[in-house]
Amino acid sequence: QVHLVESGGGLVQAGGSLRLSCAASGSSFSINVMDWYRQAPGKQRELVAAITSGGTTNYADSVKGRFTISRDNAKNTVYLQMNSLKPEDTAVYFCHARVGNYWGQGTQVTVSS
Repeated sequence: QVHLVESGGGLVQAGGSLRLSCAASGSSFSINVMDWYRQAPGKQRELVAAITSGGTTNYADSVKGRFTISRDNAKNTVYLQMNSLKPEDTAVYFCHARVGNYWGQGTQVTVSS
């Protein structure tokens, strides 16, 4: 019922920046909690950031001060601004709608040294 499409991934040098976008279908985006997860090869999928419909945010300690999650409810889009990227940030990043447990297909982020 809800379709999530991520974009904005790519290859970047350490210290660089990327902005990921997640476009969501449906009319429930504005009232749902939205998350960004990531999964590196051979590792567990981890929660990176979350944002409520009202704009309250939460971050993993590993990305605090470097990543910023935001949303534009009018556009049904959630963003993840990633600054000061490190090689350990390399992963597939997934958009997640918590209500209904919907997932996007993921977008690859690769940070080179």
